[in-house]
Amino acid sequence: MLEIFKELEFKTLADAILRSPWAGASLPATSGAEGTNPADKTTGTKKPTSKAPATGAGTQGNLFGETEMDSQSIASPLEPQEGTFHTRGTHNIENTEHTYHLVDTPEKRAELIALLKKSKAISYDSETTALEAPQADLVGFSFAVKTFEAWYVPIPADRAEAQKIVEEFRQVFEDEKIVKIGQNLKYDAIVLLNYDCELRGPYWDTMLAHYLLEPDLRHNMNYMAETLLNYAPVKIEELIGKKKPGIKQGTMRDVPIDIVKEYAGEDADVTLRLRDVLKPKLEEGGQVLVKLFEEVETPLVKVLTDIEHAGVRIDPDFLKEYSSELAVLIVALEEKILKEAGFNFNIASPKQVGEALFDQLKLPYPGKKMKSGQYSTDEEILSELAVNHPICADILSHRGLMKLKSTYVDALPALVNPRTGRVHSNFNQALVASGRLSSQNPNLQNIPIRTAEGRKVREAFIPRDAEHVILSADYSQIELRLIAEISGDKAMLEAFQNKLDIHTATAAGVYGVPLDQVTSDQRRAAKTVNFSIIYGAGASNLSQQLGIKRTEAKELIENYFRQYSGLRGYMTSIVEFARSNGYVETMLGRRRYLRDINSGNGMMRSMSERVAINTPIQGSAADLIKVAMINIRQAMREAGLKSQMILQVHDELVFDVRKDELERIKPLIFDKMTTALPNLKVPILVEIGVGENWLEAH
Repeated sequence: MLEIFKELEFKTLADAILRSPWAGASLPATSGAEGTNPADKTTGTKKPTSKAPATGAGTQGNLFGETEMDSQSIASPLEPQEGTFHTRGTHNIENTEHTYHLVDTPEKRAELIALLKKSKAISYDSETTALEAPQADLVGFSFAVKTFEAWYVPIPADRAEAQKIVEEFRQVFEDEKIVKIGQNLKYDAIVLLNYDCELRGPYWDTMLAHYLLEPDLRHNMNYMAETLLNYAPVKIEELIGKKKPGIKQGTMRDVPIDIVKEYAGEDADVTLRLRDVLKPKLEEGGQVLVKLFEEVETPLVKVLTDIEHAGVRIDPDFLKEYSSELAVLIVALEEKILKEAGFNFNIASPKQVGEALFDQLKLPYPGKKMKSGQYSTDEEILSELAVNHPICADILSHRGLMKLKSTYVDALPALVNPRTGRVHSNFNQALVASGRLSSQNPNLQNIPIRTAEGRKVREAFIPRDAEHVILSADYSQIELRLIAEISGDKAMLEAFQNKLDIHTATAAGVYGVPLDQVTSDQRRAAKTVNFSIIYGAGASNLSQQLGIKRTEAKELIENYFRQYSGLRGYMTSIVEFARSNGYVETMLGRRRYLRDINSGNGMMRSMSERVAINTPIQGSAADLIKVAMINIRQAMREAGLKSQMILQVHDELVFDVRKDELERIKPLIFDKMTTALPNLKVPILVEIGVGENWLEAH
């Protein structure tokens, strides 16, 4: 079974089913006064053992004693080999010699601070009460300055007492010279901002280093430790239980301090060990990769820290009223759909929708049934049918309104932080392999903007007070501009350089008509073609989007490439480059590895080809806005401006701007966004709007 799991890469199943004593014992899960894990029936506390050297150097009596460890007995980082597979790392906290100190007195804290102040770099990790950084309280923090040794500082629940300890360590946190090493340092930095303390100095984030090296893999500490160090860290669920319906997950505050000390010390220690493995790997990737890490991804952490900590104000009364409006629209649409069908069925049930459309209404089913025998009624199927069958278009509209109401209109007020009165989205820097940022809780990237109903949600995003306004700065057609730059296509470059509307210019070429005779329908079709081509859409996909025959769509594509022949040349050459090298790069050298580009499986190979074409474009757009964000933050700080960047959504930046700073900040933002990537042949255009809400500004 293990061999099967290796082949299929079923790591989680292997861990759950095949785990044995040699696969890595873990700390006992304990919680509460009786040491009971809410997700476990076992009781009693069992302190973990730290296998210290026989000399006693590993005891807590000597906070800063040098520990002479037998190098043969210490787990050394293993180079991950292709094809290797671990259910969990061979080494763990139970069988690895280590010394983790408890720093629980003023005297010990003073000693630790003195040590940290003398260090050029420190590994830092915080233990908190919540996953959402803006709502989290400190339970403690840990430090490591050399491997296999760490210090844990517990923080009391009393806010005033906690603040006092943070103040003691402020001289360390805000030291501009000390390098701060961490795993997802953004989280730790936001938590410190909750205590009005800034994590300053150069950052070295292991999550981001691994993300640049292997963008398609996972980047959590446990995964990296197991694959790079052959070490299985203690899982937090073993301490506080798993989050389950009806069962409240514990917090680190519930766990006995001796166990937290081991867990937290391990986090700081393992992070330091990971840095020691990842740093040379980054350097092996060349100066371009190191520069991308040091000048783009790392400084961006501080930008996102400010954005997430600031949050954005929303108008709950507006959303409540809008929810009622949507409810009326949804009911009216339901009545219309049932009238079109001529019988009743549950529109919210995919099973009943399939039976209604294909069994009772006898619509032609364009796909294959699922394994369960049920019809698929996903967006692709219904969109294909909607061209000739209005009921399918209405069902799609119904689903869109239902999702809009539940996911945003009704959900956003519940996500307001009670401490700040604002919504704080989490921006993921190491999730999308192309380099794009994404957001969650709430996911602001997916607020629909193609429909009037979706756009109206933006009306709920408002300035922090009467002295501020919302400013939106949006890159115009940035991916098309960058594909013109990257491909060097003469016709497309000239269109942008001559400030022509690119969609009108495309329509003129595709349909063979003068610019001033392009109709609105032709421009709309050309716009669809422009954006579809760079995502690798073929004739079938384009025919569905435009509601035209496949032969017409094929002719449009042929005319398109006749007009932009350089674009076709780029697509051919970039796929060949990917086949030869196994990766593609953005303009700043960000790499995306394509392990299936030469696959014998046609579907996987064609998917990799589409990724090869799109990644340099989408990834370069991501790099562009990241550099702009970094430069804007720096310029705003140097100018002493109090306005704040509060959102990043695709190619758009949103600001909470003080009214008395508005005329100073507009040219600053425009300049930094248009010059983020210098020496381009294609002009970069940024559209700036101001309003009393996000919709009005956009």
